[in-house]
Amino acid sequence: MPEDLLLLVLTIGILAGTYKVWQLSLDAREAANRIAKDTCSRAVVQFLDGTVAFAGFRLSRQPEGKRRLLRTYTFDYTGDGVGRAQGFIVLAGLRLEAVGLAAPAPGNPS
Repeated sequence: MPEDLLLLVLTIGILAGTYKVWQLSLDAREAANRIAKDTCSRAVVQFLDGTVAFAGFRLSRQPEGKRRLLRTYTFDYTGDGVGRAQGFIVLAGLRLEAVGLAAPAPGNPS
């Protein structure tokens, strides 16, 4: 009986941890979508596909030595309605670390 109780507690803990990671990932994606829309609006370009794509994550060190997880998202946009270009967003938690738009190719106004 005590083994069953221990197994139940461990299972609940694992499920709760998994749910928390999943929820944090959804919140980060929502933040990245808002940032992409705002960035495109400020740059007077059109945000394409209506969403960002997860591109990866990495660990980074803050100046004080603490480690943090950085998530990178990409998104497509157009400046002329024809060509596509790609932007990126880097988040530390829900905080914006970097955002950028690709430089237009020579002769391409997007």
